[in-house]
Parts: sequence; structure tokens; C-alpha cells
Amino acid sequence: MTIQYALLSVSDKTGIVDFAQRLIQNGIKILSTGGTAQLLREKGLAVTEVSDHTGFPEMLDGRVKTLHPKIHAGILARNDLVEHQQALEESGIPNIDLVVVNLYPFKKTIAKPDCSLSEAIENIDIGGPTMIRAAAKNYQKVAIVTDPLDYSSVCEELEACHGKIGEATRLSLAKKAFSHTASYDSVISNYLTGIDKNFPDSLNLNFHLVQELRYGENPHQKAAFYRDEVTVSGSLANYEQLQGKELSYNNIADTDAAWECVKTFHQPACVIVKHANPCGVAIAETTLQAYQRAFATDPVSAFGGIIAFNRPLDKETAEFVLKQFVEVIIAPQISSEAQQVLGQKNNIRVLIVSLENHFHQYDLKRIGGGILVQTPDIKNVTESDLQVVTQVKPTAQQLADLLFAWRVAKFIKSNAIVFCREGQTVGIGAGQMSRVDSARIASIKAQQANLLLSGSVVASDAFFPFRDGLDVVAQAGAIAVIQPGGSIRDNEVIAAADEQGIAMVFTNIRHFRH
Repeated sequence: MTIQYALLSVSDKTGIVDFAQRLIQNGIKILSTGGTAQLLREKGLAVTEVSDHTGFPEMLDGRVKTLHPKIHAGILARNDLVEHQQALEESGIPNIDLVVVNLYPFKKTIAKPDCSLSEAIENIDIGGPTMIRAAAKNYQKVAIVTDPLDYSSVCEELEACHGKIGEATRLSLAKKAFSHTASYDSVISNYLTGIDKNFPDSLNLNFHLVQELRYGENPHQKAAFYRDEVTVSGSLANYEQLQGKELSYNNIADTDAAWECVKTFHQPACVIVKHANPCGVAIAETTLQAYQRAFATDPVSAFGGIIAFNRPLDKETAEFVLKQFVEVIIAPQISSEAQQVLGQKNNIRVLIVSLENHFHQYDLKRIGGGILVQTPDIKNVTESDLQVVTQVKPTAQQLADLLFAWRVAKFIKSNAIVFCREGQTVGIGAGQMSRVDSARIASIKAQQANLLLSGSVVASDAFFPFRDGLDVVAQAGAIAVIQPGGSIRDNEVIAAADEQGIAMVFTNIRHFRH
């Protein structure tokens, strides 16, 4: 069918005037409501108010506009059923062939800090979702457009096909429309069932497919990357890829670990990640120095790793990075000179992401038959949070190193032990079932990298349940320790520290990471 009538009723008026003008140029009559109709008339476009079309005025301060048989019969009538078309003809109802609707800004409304329940309720759209669902259900006859980004392509098809929109396009638009209303309703449900609660009674998630990946963690697994509908600035999901091969499942997971870690530092920093764990972290005066110090922590593990910077990547640093095999480089900016250098190895994936350190509302973990939900671990302790529990007090430099080590430990898989000195990791033990084994592994890694642990400080992501773990790090050369505390054997561990003349501080915060 050639499109003859289009109904336009939009809250987001981006591009609607130009779109309506092109529809009119293609001989399509425009029905519209309220503010949309007023805008189109102000721009000199011919438009029929829905109330004039139905013969029934808007009611209840605009709550009832389009809920009328002349609207919904015109949308829902099938053109392949003679009785449907006869019913329209007998009632003097024209077919509505194109519906252009987007919804009241409920999400933006509830994002306001002072949003009241009554204000939120008033921004729940009723007529809009009804029209969208009706048009999407009848996609074999009706085209439904909910996204201003589709205006141009719809017009191009109309003009190329002499006023028609093909079935494939109509089906594609209908799928998008049902996703649109599902997302809209889920936000309302999450909000209403979560009022005055930490978590809603019904948690509805909205993620949109970005791309299918070559495979998952292993080649026999299928995988895809979805972006959260509410993606906060600074998130990896907002990456821009400047060069390199397609990102893999493991690339994305490891890059996220590196990016979340490097964002937490205020000084120029570099984080190198391998298999989801930082294997080298450093801060310095320059990006190059930070990279060199992070790489020195564990050059073997850094092979084929992910490298993250929290400062723009310059030419000199890029030249040094190319001396090792790297999978992904990520930074807030890449200078044009650095891009030219990295282009010598065009398989390296190079990403840029804005540096804002915002957080999603929830962290999610899938389990069999369910999902675990928690608020993100965004706590970063400061010097004022620390409790010195030993006879020996840490020096100012040791305190700075302890806080650095503690920030790194938050991103190491538990059990985590991190040796640091002067803003550089010098030994990392990760993911062991025993904290003692993590301590021993960290010491071994330092020896392999020819890094001295004498005079270093140590962070433990959770408390030492026995003195044995503390004994291992002390024997390796540590002179100060930061840990949460809270063990029933704290006194035993404190006594062990005092025996060996090392300083120890408690944070009263744990950073398990599983």
C-alpha cells in the first residue's frame, strides 16, 4: 500500500520538522497531537489535529488524546481482510499507514534529584505505547518509527519506492518498537518497585546488541557484546576503536579490568592486565615512566597483555610500548604522532574512552537459575580512614605507598597480595585459595623480575586469618602492611608485626574480588 496518512506524536522533537516536511512532499497527509502539531504549524506545515480528525477534544489535561477508535482502528485494520477495510469504510475511518511516536521522558524525569513520585507518575506515557504496540503488531500494513535516527532512511525508502515502505523495513522497525516499549516499561517497573529500597522487587535489564564476537572465552563458545541502555560516561562500553583487529570476548573483559583500575589514580598511571588481573601498575611523573615501571613488575606476564593509561598517549610512550607484544592499548586520548607510530602494527587494538569515573547503579553476576546483584565497590580509603595498630608507625612515604597498594589490591582477584614501593607494584600474588600462597607467589614474581622487596609495603585485600601470611611478607622484606582487620586473631597478627618491627594499618574495608 502507498502511505497516505501518517500520525506524528513525539516528545523528543529532534528532526521532526524536516521529517514531516519530506512526508508532505511525498503526498502524505499528517495527523498530529498537542505540542507536535503546534510546532509543525508554526513551521508552516499542513497538519490535522487528532482532535479534529476524531471529532473528540483532548481530555484530562492531555491524558486522553489518541485513545479513540478512529485512531486505533485506522492503525490496527489489516489490509488483507476485506471485512476490516469494509468496517473502516462504513465508519469513515482512513487507514493510518505510518506512525511516528516517542514517549514522555520518564527516565530523564526520575534522574532529577528532586523528582517526586507524583511528577514521575505524570510522565508515564499511556497513549504513546498503545499506538506503538498497535502499529508494531500490524507491521504488515503499518510502519512504526520510534527513533529519530531512522527518519532519514525511512524517507529515502519512501522516495525510492514511490511512497511505499517494504515489509523487511516494516518488520525491522516493529522489532525496534517493541524493544522500545519493553525498555520504557522496565524503567517504570524498576523505579516503582524500588522506591525507598536498595533494590527493586522486579529487576528488568536493558542491553542492546553492539556486535557478535568471533567466540567466547574459548573457541567452542559463542559470544556477543551488549551495551547497557544506561551507559555512564567513562565506561568501556563507550569505547572508540582507532585501529586493530576486532575485539574478542577476552579482550573486552580484560580491557575493562585495566580501564577501571587505571581510572582510580590521580597521577599519570599505567596498568597492565593479563587474564583479568593487573600484572603491573605504576604511577609516575610521565606516562612513559609509568609504563616502564608497570612493565618492570612482571615483563613475562605483560606479554600479550592489555595496557591502560589515564593520560593521553604520546609518541615516545607509543614507541616504547611497541617493543613488547600487546593486544590492546586504551587511553583517554592518542596523539596523532602516537597513532602514526602504532599504525606500524595495525593489528594492535587501540581504543579511546573519556576519563570520567562514573559508576553504574548495579554490578551483576550470573549464576545457575538466577543473578547476583550488588552495588559497585567504589570505596577508596584515604589516610584519615586508616587505623595504625602497631608500635611502629608508617612514615609519610610508606603511607602513600600503602594507599597506592591498597588501591591496586581492589582490582586483583582474591586472595590478593600486592607488594609496592614508591608508586610501583613490585610483586603481585592473585587468585589463590590460600592467602599464604598468594604472598609466596608475589615474592617469587618479584624475584623473577629482579625487583627487591626489601623496604616495600604490602596490601592484603582481606584480613590475615593467621600470622603465617604476615610472616611470609615480612620475611620477604616488607616493612609496612595495609589490611582490613577484623579477624578473631587480629591480636596475634598485630603481635607478629610488632615482633618483626613492621608497621601495620587497618582500613576496616575489605575488597574481595571473585
